[in-house]
Amino acid sequence: MKRREFITLLSGAVAWPLAASAQQPMPLIGVLSGGSPVSFASLEAPFRSGLGEAGFVEGKNLGFEYRWAQGQFDRLPDLALDLVRRGPAVIATNTLPAALAAKAATTAIPIVFVIGEDPVKLGLVSSLNRPNANITGITNFMNVLGAKRLELASEFVSNAERLALLVNDKNPNAETDTADLRTAADLLGRKMVVLTASTETEIEAAFPDATQQNVGALFVNIDPFFFGRRDQLTTLAARYHIPTIYPLREFVMAGGLMSYGASFTDAWRQAGSYAGKILKGVKPIDLPVLQPAKIELVVNLKTARALGLTLPPTLLARADEVIE
Repeated sequence: MKRREFITLLSGAVAWPLAASAQQPMPLIGVLSGGSPVSFASLEAPFRSGLGEAGFVEGKNLGFEYRWAQGQFDRLPDLALDLVRRGPAVIATNTLPAALAAKAATTAIPIVFVIGEDPVKLGLVSSLNRPNANITGITNFMNVLGAKRLELASEFVSNAERLALLVNDKNPNAETDTADLRTAADLLGRKMVVLTASTETEIEAAFPDATQQNVGALFVNIDPFFFGRRDQLTTLAARYHIPTIYPLREFVMAGGLMSYGASFTDAWRQAGSYAGKILKGVKPIDLPVLQPAKIELVVNLKTARALGLTLPPTLLARADEVIE
């Protein structure tokens, strides 16, 4: 073989694996949500932060593919199947219906969920310590905190006989959450009025309805649609002078009166960290379902004063954060 031919062949042999490596597609993270881009906006940064801790950055060594149900939860099975066809390396799900849809769509692609319910009780995983072969995640047990929120509200509206619950009737969780809170209200000797809203217009109508029914306080149920409409909800609560308690601190930061629950921001950072570990080869079954280390009580004193409420010192003393 001539020297020139040998050098040409050697150069091609060196360049080929480099070219092949450059052409390999980046792993894809699929995000399946029962909500919308608006409701997920404040959660995306901590999710990406968790992935970044594992060394994964969009555009550098990672891509994203999103599917949004926009509150139309019956669309989730088809959206999940469509996402599976894209062949993501990991699917991250937001809301229990999304997690169940992803589980039904694939037994091969790893799934990381963030939900507020008990995943064992609802059949999402077989156990918290050793979840299913392709699914794990984070639960904040938000739905079981409803009774505690009711107790907290009873401290500052002790004379109220009627309380209201705002739920998204399109969310499959609404029926169970409503039944649980009715039971809690019965134990405290209170009547629970249920208001439903799945559109902005219905949210607008819920507050005058609550006023007409003379409720002493309103509870906003955990729901991605409500999370995305927190500015509207807190504005209406102030306009109609209805003491309102929320599941997440983001509502209080937007002007709401009080929240009691775990941090979904922390949950999504942990979800990003889990997704990163899976991308590095860890199996979902070896990643136990995480639970919140802390439940936060957040109170907005400025809002309380605007509503003419005097919050008990004992309640303020228990608050993890008081906004002046």
